[in-house]
Amino acid sequence: MSAAPSPFRHTLRVRWSEVDPQGVVFNPNYFVYADVAGTEFFNSIGMLQSTMPDLQECYAVDAHAQFRAPARFDDLLDISVAPERPGRSSFTLAIDIHRDETLLVAVRMVYVRARDGESLPLSDNFRARLAAAGGASPG
Repeated sequence: MSAAPSPFRHTLRVRWSEVDPQGVVFNPNYFVYADVAGTEFFNSIGMLQSTMPDLQECYAVDAHAQFRAPARFDDLLDISVAPERPGRSSFTLAIDIHRDETLLVAVRMVYVRARDGESLPLSDNFRARLAAAGGASPG
């Protein structure tokens, strides 16, 4: 049995426009960071080129963030992205935002592929790439 691959990592520096009057990152910006890292993850495994129809029809249907510690202006954030086992028409990205070794925010984003309000199966190629990147077999 082979070991699961390491999560994809993306670094991002906190900009002045992202902090509130208290000098900490305004909470909704963590979802922007998660989206940026998710896009970079998809690009890193070639999904922006080869599975674009799936991605164009995927919508976030659930987003959760567990806030543990604040990020501040000019912090360098290390954002890890790991797909969880893909389903028939949905998948989850586990996105953890760290500063150094400190977990600041744990984000979970659930996406569903749909057209005209009806769910569609993810393509076999899409599911296989997610599974390979996450170290799990497609469900």
